[in-house]
Amino acid sequence: MSRRLRFTPERGSLVHLTWRTLQGRYLLTPRPELNEIIVGALARAQELYPVGICALAFASNHYHLLLLVEDVQRMASFMNHFQSNLAREAGRLFGWPEKFWARRYQAIPVSGEEAAQVERLRYLLAHGCKEGLVERLSDWPGVHAAQALVEGKPLEGTWFDRTREAAARRRNEAFESMKYATRYTLTLVPLPCWEHLSPEKYRERVARLVQEIEAEAAARREAEATPARGPKEIRAQQRHERPKRLKKGPAPLFHAATKRVRKELSEAYAHFVAAFREAAELLKAGQREVCFPPGSFPPALPFVPG
Repeated sequence: MSRRLRFTPERGSLVHLTWRTLQGRYLLTPRPELNEIIVGALARAQELYPVGICALAFASNHYHLLLLVEDVQRMASFMNHFQSNLAREAGRLFGWPEKFWARRYQAIPVSGEEAAQVERLRYLLAHGCKEGLVERLSDWPGVHAAQALVEGKPLEGTWFDRTREAAARRRNEAFESMKYATRYTLTLVPLPCWEHLSPEKYRERVARLVQEIEAEAAARREAEATPARGPKEIRAQQRHERPKRLKKGPAPLFHAATKRVRKELSEAYAHFVAAFREAAELLKAGQREVCFPPGSFPPALPFVPG
């Protein structure tokens, strides 16, 4: 199999997802209209295919989501709806009719360990500061979870029903741009390891992470004598340009805090892959009554629920 099988070790798994634009072009450069579209598309997909969104960070050419998903089918449905709609709306906004995304998105399960989950949250929250782009996370001009998690500030966006718009045009109906638009508020959920905390305690812990991130970024800028670029320069990027160099490297199978847990997850995935391959070979040989492992997408057959 040329592509890694989608896999979640159990129902209600925490997964770190990321995807990059085509050739790393700055097609997601922050802009108020785009921010509205991103949040609206996320919230609409969340309404249709409920997932728990713990954190999110959208850079100029890629994004990160920390999702709590029931299974890979729910994750796939959510991502398919969100990705396709965001690509169409952003392409319409910026005049980019070509392919929008690069290869398929990465989905890496995060273990149930508190250290692993907090490390992933910290990694997502650091976007914007760790690259030396802004001094404070609240300065980031794009869609970011920091303020929403620390201040309880809601993330609101707009969803445009293009199907109803098309039907209205066929009826030769004249309508304003917002007639078939719906306002949405994105719902964020706590990390599974911190879900026992009160909302106030949860915000305090996230605020500590934000303070640590900003302090480390400030110390790095001072040591390198390099000021932050600032929101204005970020917004001024040419959206159709591509960076001179893209960060590349193998993605881990799992995010875990200890070798023991990482080994357990790797063994579970190896058993899953072996069972899938065995069933696929039987199906290829002509046996129709084949049992694929739970949580898998058999070739040309329905998803196998857990």
